[in-house]
Amino acid sequence: MIDRESVRSNAKYLRRVRPIDPDEIAEYVDGRPHPAVVRRVLQEEAYDLGLFERDDGTFVPANEEPVHPTDWDPTRFPDRYVETVEDRLVARYGTDWHRGEAGDRLREVIRRLKADYYRGNPVEYDTEVALGYAIYHLPDYYAAAGYPLDDLVERSLLPRRLRVLDVGAGVGGPALGLFDYLPEDALVDYHAVEPSAAADVLEPLLATTRRNVRTTIHREPIEKFDFADAPYDLILAANVLSELDDPVSAVERALNALADDGTLLALAPADLETSTGLRRIERAVAGEEVTVYAPTLRLWPDAEPADRGWSFDERPQIEAPRLQRRLDDAGSEPGTFRNETVKFSYTLLRRDGTRRVDVRADAARHARMADMERHVTERIDLLAVKLSRNLADGGNPLFKIGDGSERLEQYAVLTRESALNRALGDADYGAVLAVENALALWNDDEGAYNLVVDDEAVVDRVA
Repeated sequence: MIDRESVRSNAKYLRRVRPIDPDEIAEYVDGRPHPAVVRRVLQEEAYDLGLFERDDGTFVPANEEPVHPTDWDPTRFPDRYVETVEDRLVARYGTDWHRGEAGDRLREVIRRLKADYYRGNPVEYDTEVALGYAIYHLPDYYAAAGYPLDDLVERSLLPRRLRVLDVGAGVGGPALGLFDYLPEDALVDYHAVEPSAAADVLEPLLATTRRNVRTTIHREPIEKFDFADAPYDLILAANVLSELDDPVSAVERALNALADDGTLLALAPADLETSTGLRRIERAVAGEEVTVYAPTLRLWPDAEPADRGWSFDERPQIEAPRLQRRLDDAGSEPGTFRNETVKFSYTLLRRDGTRRVDVRADAARHARMADMERHVTERIDLLAVKLSRNLADGGNPLFKIGDGSERLEQYAVLTRESALNRALGDADYGAVLAVENALALWNDDEGAYNLVVDDEAVVDRVA
């Protein structure tokens, strides 16, 4: 039995002097353990000691700088993950897993998954369901996970040394996206909570991660998880909250396990049921102690939204990997089993009061969306968050907007683009816009308010 405390003590001393070599530490530990044993102990203790293992096998102090802005915009799902899932498919069904009875069963699993999610039915994950889920959803969830992180990175709020809790990790799409989003010198202590057979697919995928990512799978439901390794710098709850019996309670427990400057990122599919369900959870937990960091900012400090809250982002497509192509090509419904769309809803929650944009509406200058009824047929000024891409199917561009006080849906309609209002269309999802001289109208067909942005209106990015 190696004296772990001796290894730790020597590492703490040497880190102030020079790179830590397991061969050298072995000389100072009682019993002169083999350097390979010392290396394993250092790897296991690296996160707590703040040590980063270099390619040459020595350890140095971890980079404590926050993550810098990245160019996250994946168009392909990495081959190493595709190969790992394919190995599981081959081991279970053989090399022709996509054909014959096996292929038919996997296609039926994916059809059933899509139908259950659409109808809000609970999903039971056995090994076959987990493999079908991995084929269909790993790429888009991998891509989606990185984009909300940009909101944190732009304000230097994502540390390179971070402890992560992944609630309902599933087969690991968001986790893999996180790991590839982070820089090579990041040091990660990752904990996945996944009680279902999906963990059997997740485990080999996590084994492909780089050496300074330490992973642990907890095969128990979140309701029984004791958060022993809290606090966490980042908590993920991706595509799982709609499957929990009491998602609000689960999120509240997770928020209590956040570090003081940590963030909870919850992701959901963009469809109406799961997206609006995410907003109901967000609104249930937000308050004096929990702040919505992004994207649905509350621009009025004394108000909260009460509309249905259907808001989602859409990013460039990710190419269907060969797993999807092979399963799709062997079937009789072309395109059914290729999933290239990256469309998702998300919320970022914090407990330190920090918001992505530190701006507030001013009653002396801005109309409240909660009071839009009194402004119908008037031209008004207001502060708004852009909460969609273009939703119009032809015709005038249409964008969902909000200010955190809205009781009904609010949309901005760009009827005549000009140099003074172009920011409405050009601004990114989640941007805060100052809108001047726009015409407020009621849309009786949709039961919503339209803010008409024509050539008399001005739109500027606030942030």
